[in-house]
Amino acid sequence: MCGINGIVSKGKREDKERMIHLMNEKILHRGPNAEGIYVDDKVALGQRRLSIIDLSDNGNQPIYNEDKSILIVFNGEIYNYQDLRKDLESQGHQFGTNTDTEVLVHGYEEWGYDMLHKLRGMFAFAIYDTRKQQLFMARDHFGIKPFYYYQNEKVFLFGSEIKSFLVHPDFQKKLNKEMLGAYLTFSFTPGKRTFFRDVYKLEPGHYMIVDVNSRSMEDKQYFYMKFSDTNRSYEEVINDISKAMHDSVEHHLISDVEVGSFLSSGIDSSYLVSMARPDKTYTVGYDIHKYSEIDLARDLTDRLGITNTSSKISKEEYMNAIDDVFYHMDEPTTDACSIAVYFLSKLASQDVKVVLSGEGADEFFGGYNSYDDHPYTKLPLWIRKSVASVCKLLPKNKYTRYLIRRGKSLEDSYVSINRNFYDDELDDILNFRDYLKNKDIVGDTYLEYQNENELNKKLAIDIKYWLPDNVLNIVDKMTMAFSIESRVPFTDIEVFKVSSTLPKKYKVRDNVTKAALRDAAKRDIPNESYKKKKLGFPVPIREWIKEEDFYQEIKNTFLMDIASELFQQDNIIKLLDDHKNGVRDNYRKIWAIYSFLKWYHVFFEEENASLD
Repeated sequence: MCGINGIVSKGKREDKERMIHLMNEKILHRGPNAEGIYVDDKVALGQRRLSIIDLSDNGNQPIYNEDKSILIVFNGEIYNYQDLRKDLESQGHQFGTNTDTEVLVHGYEEWGYDMLHKLRGMFAFAIYDTRKQQLFMARDHFGIKPFYYYQNEKVFLFGSEIKSFLVHPDFQKKLNKEMLGAYLTFSFTPGKRTFFRDVYKLEPGHYMIVDVNSRSMEDKQYFYMKFSDTNRSYEEVINDISKAMHDSVEHHLISDVEVGSFLSSGIDSSYLVSMARPDKTYTVGYDIHKYSEIDLARDLTDRLGITNTSSKISKEEYMNAIDDVFYHMDEPTTDACSIAVYFLSKLASQDVKVVLSGEGADEFFGGYNSYDDHPYTKLPLWIRKSVASVCKLLPKNKYTRYLIRRGKSLEDSYVSINRNFYDDELDDILNFRDYLKNKDIVGDTYLEYQNENELNKKLAIDIKYWLPDNVLNIVDKMTMAFSIESRVPFTDIEVFKVSSTLPKKYKVRDNVTKAALRDAAKRDIPNESYKKKKLGFPVPIREWIKEEDFYQEIKNTFLMDIASELFQQDNIIKLLDDHKNGVRDNYRKIWAIYSFLKWYHVFFEEENASLD
């Protein structure tokens, strides 16, 4: 696991060399073991290394082919690299290291861009072909590893984290405020745009070619999600899932250092731990018992005979970590579990450099409660539209809003499992209207999957946006903040090949989500964790906001100058006061606004950056 950076520009080599070192310093946390750079008249490549495979200096990057005409900087793990290496050696390629990184160099030589179809793993890399004068950059199928890029008339930059761009003198830091409406709606920053003007994400399953002479770019998709319904029996499907998961865990345990695991009390991490049997597991909780999973996690590890290390997070610790969390995240998220994962990563980093984590199970196997149809949604749309028309004339509360929401088609209402604000609510709190609308972001995806059933449409939306832009982004950034590598065996291309064939009845049945996965997990989990409903990483934000110290901290943040510029300040303070006084449960909306403002303070406030 590592961090990578790159510069394509004219100018002196020594200037590029100095800048690539500075960019690498900004992501030192991603790779404290070694630094590597390459510089020529047009390109500078940098990498910070966290040694996981081939711990010797031979594994330091960049890594070259035999004649040094092709080189790579790479972040991630290729889990089938040993098989690919054997194939390449049979074709005459000679290896100088035992790394998975070198497999990518020779794989590119042998198969070109088609190499991407052979890879199993998590990756973001840049291969520089000096003969073609091209950079070939790619991101894994589901966006486990981050990849950002920026271009203006002077420079092209890329990297694992946006913060490394900030040190480059040709980078113009400006707030992309058009993303604010989308962020407040989706609960994260969806799609390829970011909150930094002209900074984009290379999307999951995509690769990019950059001509280093002209800095022209070509972005192409190499992976397309496809769904189908298998004819296999339920018992056969359970066998398929079990086989795929055991195989995935086995591959994700390949490492030259010890692998631990995060552990909650739910099915996903419990299943991984029950299969992997790592010596060390890690759990965080809170003093408020209903939000703490420590006791249930320890019940599992006691039964398995392995170690669990746990820690309780206090409200004060949580508040004090917020600035550091958003610095490492690069962008705001309304998902309060990001701070819990921060503390979980801090705890694990005391012992191990690699951890397993359960992200991807819900999106692949249908695990969220919103995937289970409510009886009301089974009524014809025209009836629900009529009811919604009446409700629009009535006072707004959670019941009328629900009926209004269900009076829309899925394409008009569903943006992720954790939707926060609705359009009319945005109009009540924002001071501007030129923000991106939902259809600007998800419209093409709904069009692509228009012939799928509603569950598969939701899965497509969540796998394309919620999973990479929120869930995987959090676990990558928070683990890397403490220089440890997270591995996500559920988010595996071979596991997806099984999950994508499951009909709806195998995913959600009899009011049970992830039905087939639960029955597969039951074979390995020695307690009843496989039965638990989805909780995520529960955090007592709802209660803490009502306490005077947290309330005052949020209120002071809502009074910032940027808050008065972007938000209708009286209305957002009313959201806060209504929650504190028990008038309405607004904690998710409050946390979304507060998180954005705290993120803004970290990246913009002190430097008084332009909003133009």
